[in-house]
Amino acid sequence: MRIVIAGGHGQIALRLERLLAARGDEVAGIIRRAEQADDLRASGAEPIVCDLESDSEPVEQIAAHLEGADAAVFAAGAGPGSGVDRKYTVDRDAAIKFADAAERAGVRRFIVVSSMGADPEHPGDEVFDVYLRAKGEADAYVRAHKSLDWTVLRPGALTNDAGKGLVRLEAHTGRGAIPRDDVAAVIAELVDTPATAGLTLELIGGSTPVSVAVKSVAGN
Repeated sequence: MRIVIAGGHGQIALRLERLLAARGDEVAGIIRRAEQADDLRASGAEPIVCDLESDSEPVEQIAAHLEGADAAVFAAGAGPGSGVDRKYTVDRDAAIKFADAAERAGVRRFIVVSSMGADPEHPGDEVFDVYLRAKGEADAYVRAHKSLDWTVLRPGALTNDAGKGLVRLEAHTGRGAIPRDDVAAVIAELVDTPATAGLTLELIGGSTPVSVAVKSVAGN
């Protein structure tokens, strides 16, 4: 499979790239800065320099990078140190642009890495409140795309603990933490499991092996 990952230098994306490359997939990661390219190559991914946040990168140009892909993963994020404006330009608008580009390129399988609590109606004016609204608006836009076989993944609190390969993956899990290693492992399984299309799933640490957890939700 050829898989294109937006936000290719992110902590989850780099882990995902290593997993996908190790199993033999052809992986490309979209990055904003050329100096990040060597990190992607070290993870087994082809770097693509393209600023999804910029108006100078139209949907048509992004779609060209997606031509021939079997799946697309939106794993970009403005990051915890960013302000309100970038929650919209990255977490919402870049996700929307990437979904439109996937549709234009004919890529059906589409995974969104969102956030637990994402909701377009989330109240409050703090930066994190805006982030949850922006993520919720992006999720809603993707879910309205009839031509995409989308899955929205909403992890709980992210940690850098070593992955255990044991998770809880359900429509509603309740709050909890999850290592980034395990988030990447779940995404890799979701890419290969189109029967999860149309699902919005929460993810936290648990007691079920990743492959079993994904197969379980696919059968619901």
